[in-house]
Parts: sequence; C-alpha cells; structure tokens
Amino acid sequence: MRGLREIGILVVVAVVLSVLLQTFVARVYLIPSQSMETTLHGCPGCTGDRIVVDKISYRFTDPKPGDVVVFKGPPSWNEHFDSNRSSNTFIRGLQEVGSFIGLVPPDENDLVKRVIAVEGQTVQCLPQDKGVTVDGTLLDEPYLKNPPSPLPGADSACQGPYFGPVTVPKDHVWVMGDNRTDSADSRYHMGDAASGTVPVDNIIGKARWIVLPFSRIGSIPSPDPQS
Repeated sequence: MRGLREIGILVVVAVVLSVLLQTFVARVYLIPSQSMETTLHGCPGCTGDRIVVDKISYRFTDPKPGDVVVFKGPPSWNEHFDSNRSSNTFIRGLQEVGSFIGLVPPDENDLVKRVIAVEGQTVQCLPQDKGVTVDGTLLDEPYLKNPPSPLPGADSACQGPYFGPVTVPKDHVWVMGDNRTDSADSRYHMGDAASGTVPVDNIIGKARWIVLPFSRIGSIPSPDPQS
C-alpha cells in the first residue's frame, strides 16, 4: 500500500511539474503547415517538425526582427480555424485534461511566423521595390525558401501580393512566413483594425529548437534581416 501511495505522489508531482513547465517555461508545438518551409517542415506528406517554444524570454525582452515566434491568431486570422475538440462530451473532457498537462494541443489558432518589423517601423513591398523593405531599406532574408513555391507571385520580388506602406502600431509586430508565396501572414489581414499586425500580447514565445524528427534536431536560426 505504501508503495502505491508513493507512486501516486510521484505521478502527481510529475503532472504538476509538466503543467508548470509548459505554462511558464517552454512548450512543444507541431508545425502543421508549409508556410515556414524550409526553416520548419510542415509540408503535405512529410513529417511535421516539433519545436520547443521558449515562453520566458519575452517576459524580459521584446520580440526582435528575425525572431521566429508562435502566437495566438487575432480574431481576423481565425476564419478557417476548426476546433480540434471532439463533439463527444467525455472525449472533449479528456482532451481538455490532456491540454492542461501539455499532451494535447490547446483549442486555439496557434501560428508560427517570423517577425519582420516592430512598433514604429514602416514595412512595404510595392512594384518598384526589389523586395520587402523596412523604413525604406531592403531586407536581407537568407531564410526565404529558394526557389519559392510555384504559386502566384513567385516571379516577383515581393513573392506574393504587393502591400504597404504599413507603420506598425505600438506593442505590435509585422510577421511573414519564410515560404513567402505560400503563407497567409500579415499581408492577408491588412483590412483588420491593426492593419495585419499582431499584438505582442498574443505572442506565446520564441521558437528555439527543432526536437523531432531526430534527423532535423537543431536550433532555429533567427538572423536579423534589418542588420
């Protein structure tokens, strides 16, 4: 009986530690789409990357250009989001418990993109530009998928729709995918109240490492495209 009680205590401690770690320190996320290829794999038919997201850093510092971040989609980004919860009450309850301890994804539209511009900066890509510019300076973007996915815009310097100029509001960031022609990023939400930018408060954390599959384990590069 004593042995069972000790096992029970160990299980409770392990669950509590898991909740605390995933709530305040770091969490593992699965990349579900190809918008960050080839930095992060999420392409159809391939094994999606699982990444560790650091949830501490932005408690002390602000997101910087080049950071790859996971964030909760603002309302206008959730048009095509489908809940991952079962309609069965019992199963849904188990899913909620699993989410609480970090075994099941949260029931929210969590996205991963790269920060391109921060508050006060003006970002654009217009027909006369040779690529995305911030405050009039062309960005150096070595992380872009090359060659780009063969979709509309692949043959232009903007690799997608023209946009801007947009001046990023206070406490917001402008984000874009590395697979520029196949990323529903800030460019596609310019009609919302924040002109496509994402509130810093919506950012869950910085993507630091790829942990699965084993063949892709490593750190996630975050070069500053403005440097």
